[in-house]
Amino acid sequence: MLMRTDHFHKLDRLAQLLEPAAGSNAMPLDAYRGEEGFVACFDIPGIDPSAIEADIEHNVLTVRAERRPVHAGSQSEMQVCERPVGFFSRQIFVGQCLDTEHSEASYDAGVLTVRIPLLEHSEPPTIEVAAPGERTALTG
Repeated sequence: MLMRTDHFHKLDRLAQLLEPAAGSNAMPLDAYRGEEGFVACFDIPGIDPSAIEADIEHNVLTVRAERRPVHAGSQSEMQVCERPVGFFSRQIFVGQCLDTEHSEASYDAGVLTVRIPLLEHSEPPTIEVAAPGERTALTG
């Protein structure tokens, strides 16, 4: 049988409930833009792939996931319960130069990877600087 000696555990759990962003409910991520497009990797271990949703609307990537308790029901008596359960959500803004309609996601070893390819004409527009008295146009 497991014995717990951390006397401040209940206080820590209460603090996490009151301030979820500071607790372990965060969904950490790495994101980068490469030659092929934008990639975001979310750490969400212990979550069934069917409990993960990802969508992009108005250039906002939203990931939602639910971690359910692992105990087997009312016959179980929890000894230690430190892993957060419940709903998790994370939103990040993505650029307008991405082809959000051809996004794809995969989940492996507790990491959700979302890939969004670049649009064909994804070079940002440039503005030519003119000398005094001349007019310039936006090019792209």
